[in-house]
Amino acid sequence: MKIDSAKDLRVYQEAYALAMELFELSKEFPIEERYSLTDQMRRSSRSVCANLREAWAKRRYPAHFVSKLMDCDGENSETDTWLNFAMDCGYVTAEHHKKLTDECSFIGSMFGKMVNNPDPFIIQVK
Repeated sequence: MKIDSAKDLRVYQEAYALAMELFELSKEFPIEERYSLTDQMRRSSRSVCANLREAWAKRRYPAHFVSKLMDCDGENSETDTWLNFAMDCGYVTAEHHKKLTDECSFIGSMFGKMVNNPDPFIIQVK
């Protein structure tokens, strides 16, 4: 399969699906969490995708590309942290928490592979 955009990458598709799932989940959080946990979880999960699109645009510059991938991974880790708070506050069951954090781990592992081997994604300047 030819990859024409970051949206074609499996990591983007998985991160986007997770962000949308967290959006739906966070609709059930208490109103007092609207400007704290809800906002933070939505922001960090969406930033994974946004940063990946930025990374994709920087593929001509390997160091910049890898740096942006690290930003993606950092936002993904932040999302995982907010999920811990959501469970400990009683907004997410332990079973649902495990499913969501396993997805964060899977996404993180894909970023790790890209960081460790960015060459297939880099635009070769002639």
